[in-house]
Amino acid sequence: MVLSKLFKRQIALTQDHGSWVFILSPLLIGLFAGERFPIAAMCLILAAMGAFLLRQPVGFLVKTYSGRLPAADRPLAFFWMTIYAGLVLVGLTGLILQGFAFVMVLALPGALVFAWHLWLVSKRQERRQAGAEILATGALALAAPAAFWVAQGEYDPLGWALWVMTWLQAAASIVYAYLRLEQRVLTETPEPSKAWKMGQRAFTYTSFNLALAISLGWVAWLPRWIFLPFLVQWLETLWGINTPAIGWKPTAIGSRQLLVSTLFTILFIICWRYS
Repeated sequence: MVLSKLFKRQIALTQDHGSWVFILSPLLIGLFAGERFPIAAMCLILAAMGAFLLRQPVGFLVKTYSGRLPAADRPLAFFWMTIYAGLVLVGLTGLILQGFAFVMVLALPGALVFAWHLWLVSKRQERRQAGAEILATGALALAAPAAFWVAQGEYDPLGWALWVMTWLQAAASIVYAYLRLEQRVLTETPEPSKAWKMGQRAFTYTSFNLALAISLGWVAWLPRWIFLPFLVQWLETLWGINTPAIGWKPTAIGSRQLLVSTLFTILFIICWRYS
């Protein structure tokens, strides 16, 4: 009974279900690329997930103080904020004790983006902010080099390549999701020229990512077959432009996005380790 009173989903957990993949994917990619799972990796996961979950109760608090929500649930928001902040503190302490204090530097961009997000929340301007979401995924993608370095046991410049590639994929995913949401309100299938005009930005993002992955693999800066996961995303975008999501529910769009992102993560790990 006590737990049921303390747990309110809209306070304890993010309501943006698709955002989970933007923290889990880079974490998994970094850890598997590093090929080890030391105790410090558990500390990193604890800190990263605590920081990710912290966004919801803190955002809820900002809404109560800005008059957007009633103050009655404010104590619950403080409760969950304390829990998640505690997880972050335990995780960071473990990283320091394990000799990975330098990884904490990667939290600074995330803190700045988080502060900007809270400012947008206070101004009721956080929705439909593609630029802010892309920056946020860039901060979350820093989990990839952090996990890679922890798994490797030391700093390795190759971690920055993991950050760039995972961020590019996430950015393209967000732009494509906005395209699908724009398509769902159409009343009829558009002419091919209009469909391609709508999808131009998404196609440009995924085409750039694919071309970059092919090029870096060709010159052996990255594994040769690393373009395959980006090819999946490119093909999905191509299909989505020619098959508008007219009448689709947002949950259906999100579920397909999750499936594609999951497939990307699995393929990226396989191609990184075995090609």
